[in-house]
Amino acid sequence: MPRRPAQHARDRCIHGGTHRDERRRLQALFWSDPDVRLLVATDAAGEGVNLQCANLMVNYDLPWNPNRLEQRFGRIHRINQTEVCHLWNLVAKETREGDVYHRLLKKIEIESEALHGRVFDILGEVFEETSLKDLLLQAIRYGDQPEVRARLNQQIDRALDHQHIKSLLDRNALANETMSPERLYAVKEEMEKAAARRLQPYFVRSFFLNAFAQLGGSIYPRELGRFEITHVPASIRERDRRITGRNRRQQEPVLKRYERICFEKESVAPLDKPGLPRAVLVHPGHPLMLAVTDLVLEQHANLLRQGAVLVDPADEGRESWLLFLLTHEIMSGDGTVLSKRLQFVRVNPDGSSFFAGWAPHLDLEPLAESERLLLKDILTAPWIHADQEGRAVALAAASLVPDHYREIADRRVNHVEKTLAAVHERLSKEIAFWSDRWLKLKEDQQAGKDVRLNLENVRRTVMDLEGRLENRKKTLQSMRHVVNGTPVVLGGSLVVPAGLMRQLRGDEPEDPVAATFATDPAARSRIERLAMEAVRRVEESAGCRVVDVSKDKCGWDLTSYPPPLDGKQPDPRHIEVKGRVKGASTVTVTRNEIMYAFNQGDKFVLAIVLVKEDDTIEGPCYIQRPFDREPGWGVSSINYDLAELLHRAERKG
Repeated sequence: MPRRPAQHARDRCIHGGTHRDERRRLQALFWSDPDVRLLVATDAAGEGVNLQCANLMVNYDLPWNPNRLEQRFGRIHRINQTEVCHLWNLVAKETREGDVYHRLLKKIEIESEALHGRVFDILGEVFEETSLKDLLLQAIRYGDQPEVRARLNQQIDRALDHQHIKSLLDRNALANETMSPERLYAVKEEMEKAAARRLQPYFVRSFFLNAFAQLGGSIYPRELGRFEITHVPASIRERDRRITGRNRRQQEPVLKRYERICFEKESVAPLDKPGLPRAVLVHPGHPLMLAVTDLVLEQHANLLRQGAVLVDPADEGRESWLLFLLTHEIMSGDGTVLSKRLQFVRVNPDGSSFFAGWAPHLDLEPLAESERLLLKDILTAPWIHADQEGRAVALAAASLVPDHYREIADRRVNHVEKTLAAVHERLSKEIAFWSDRWLKLKEDQQAGKDVRLNLENVRRTVMDLEGRLENRKKTLQSMRHVVNGTPVVLGGSLVVPAGLMRQLRGDEPEDPVAATFATDPAARSRIERLAMEAVRRVEESAGCRVVDVSKDKCGWDLTSYPPPLDGKQPDPRHIEVKGRVKGASTVTVTRNEIMYAFNQGDKFVLAIVLVKEDDTIEGPCYIQRPFDREPGWGVSSINYDLAELLHRAERKG
């Protein structure tokens, strides 16, 4: 399986004697080392290996089972492959068996074109009466007889008949069901919320670039959104070896260098720039990211327990509050961690607590040490020294943890049940086949034939299959057992509003009009409510279905689903609503809001609504792609000129 040619190209080989760890290393080299262009492999690499970095394959030795052709080709022709894949099957056409195989491949080519490649999904089942192996053996033994060759050709034509293949595809369809519009919307809403919970590419990139550089790595920007790593420090590679196998899904080792890496799926192999080397997608579960994260936690985990005092630059209020960071794990019966989630809880001075969002700390900035004396009274206040940590844990145990558990447990049980059904069906068929084989051999033995050796081998096969089925069932049943962990507090911080800090310093607010309303919780709540209602009316008047997700802390306030267009459901709009009192001159946008805007792309809309003193509305005004650059490292919020934003906006109301 070669990649594009290069000078001084090297090859690698995978065979049955290659150790599992070495196989992963060779696979990683083929993906990421620009000098490794050719991979030679036996059927040891015929399944369970992802090689989308290649698009050319040559089969030197064709298998007895045509399904193996699909499995081999599936190593390169799979999801995320952007190049046209080519497959060459070398056949000795002048031989008897070669003539049969050549006819088979020609039929596959014809039907594959008619069924858009789906013929490869059922190649292993097309020969239901006589296996391909038996057909080839008959060709070798009796292929010189014209009537035998004609019969073999008829069997191949019948096996790869268009209607026969379509019936197999229909039989193998997992489900023939439809969703109601209500159910479809509910599923899409859950998908949107789940996507918001995950670390988005811009967050991952921001962390990795800074952490990797601090650990001594060398990384350089190349094409848009793509980077080259010329040196991975030995400390990172050693840490990868130490944590290998610790609940890790991706088992490939960390390499010394990477020709290209990226943080967005679209940048792995850009469609508008063919010929670029394929990039490795770095995500939270990638071995390189895991090793970097583990080293950073080792160096700085103690700082979490020490606590911190942070400032909320977007809050003009006067009331401080506590932010607690908790972690919660859900494990399977065998101890494997199925899900680990960070959760943030806000606790107010009156003891009330609620979910603070998925990454509220990114919107906060550290307090200058010189200003710590200004907070002397707050730091010694009785409410801070009460059992506020217990309140945070109680909220997590009462609502956040059960929601997390239900989500993972339901998904796990459904997966296990489907796997159990598939395993039972497959192994039961094999047991039935070999049991029937054993009965036939038993009849031959009773007829006086010497079949003792074959009979014993078949008996052992049946016993092995029955044992495998029983053991697999026990393993899968144990996987159904999901263990709910206890939420653990990792750290906490005191959060002080910027408005309170300005008051303590005696500074004047940057925007006096906005600050006047911001200090009044009732007025602030009223403005936000009126702004949300104005945007909702505009969206619903356009026939959209609007869902308020502000309490879910997704990174936007409203999700608007447009009506179907030509039978298709357009992408939803994620609307961040900014309500401002008439006369305000600035809009404060947090780091999280900016990063979510970049992550959501064209889905994200910034809506600005101006509210007058008599509660009349101006707007809303919509801005698509409102931000032109990411905030710098350590920047928690940015004040934008309101007049400039409105100049770029589209008036909707």
